[in-house]
Amino acid sequence: MKLSDLNTESTCIQSATNLCPVDLPVTPVVSRETLVPLDDSFSSSSSNSAPNSQTLQNQASQLLNLGYEQYQSTQYEAAIDCFKQAYAAYLNLSDTQGQSKALGYLGLTFYSLKHYSKAIEYCQTALVFANQAQDQRGAVKILSTMGNAYRHLKDSDRAIEYQLQSLTLAREVSDRQSEMAALNNLGLAYKAIGHCEQAIFYEEHSLAIAQELQDQHVEEQILKNLGNACYSLGNYVKAIAYYEQRLALARDLRDYRLEIQILRNLSNAYYALGDYARSINCGEQRLKLARTLQDPRSEEQSLGCIAVAYDSMGEYAKAIEYYQQRLIAAHRLQDWRIEEQVLGSLKVAYYALGDYLKATEYANQRQNLVQN
Repeated sequence: MKLSDLNTESTCIQSATNLCPVDLPVTPVVSRETLVPLDDSFSSSSSNSAPNSQTLQNQASQLLNLGYEQYQSTQYEAAIDCFKQAYAAYLNLSDTQGQSKALGYLGLTFYSLKHYSKAIEYCQTALVFANQAQDQRGAVKILSTMGNAYRHLKDSDRAIEYQLQSLTLAREVSDRQSEMAALNNLGLAYKAIGHCEQAIFYEEHSLAIAQELQDQHVEEQILKNLGNACYSLGNYVKAIAYYEQRLALARDLRDYRLEIQILRNLSNAYYALGDYARSINCGEQRLKLARTLQDPRSEEQSLGCIAVAYDSMGEYAKAIEYYQQRLIAAHRLQDWRIEEQVLGSLKVAYYALGDYLKATEYANQRQNLVQN
């Protein structure tokens, strides 16, 4: 990262309305990793500064604070502009810890925008300054961001390397939150390369800390990761146990959207286990929530899961009932691919019942849909 690439010419404070955002997409990254902010303290690192220097320190702190608030509210372009101005101020003050914070937050913001290579560039420079300032707590979080970025770039070796460094340093400085994050992120890095047992080892340690810290948000993330890793190994019983814990947490939080997602995972896991009755029960709960929240896609998916489970039980009449409802839902969504799939399922179900006339009718409807 060339430090000259940052806007070092302007050190004045501008109001949020005068900031000039960079031309970047504002879609935040959707992930299951744990992101820990660098610091929530933006106070001056130099208490004996001259008046002008102290004013500039205060201005830089204000910019970091404003940038952090904008980052938290996903105003990423405005946050980037603030962090760049803060970096310029800290550069003029020769404040290495301040420069590290500003660059670290730039890396985190570009990471959230899925600009992973750029995030790594900023974090690499931030890490140099953090080491110069002997800011170990800052370094822990910078290393974590780099590890996550490398995982998204499919560089598993570096992802694991940086998360291990973050974990070691977090333990040295007794930063339990960052230790929890590093363990969770290591689990994801190992799962990405198919090492699910190693992933579960790290995730379970992370879960223990999340529960100790009573961090329900991260606990929910980790339970999802554990459930998915166990599911990938074919250990459906253990996957269900984690999904059930996650469901209880979602209900405590009254997060109905999350509850819909978890019920889908549970329905699939019970189906994979051959427990079709419980799969149907989860599907029915999800269907009721989907209709309450007016979520047509989740409604269509729920109907499909229930129908398939009844089909597997040999209860073809019940399966047909739900297939027909799903057909209507797919038509409303104008999802011709699903509509074609359901028509095929109806044909097979009616053949199983011995109703060849109806089976032929649905076969013809499917053929007409494909031709059109």
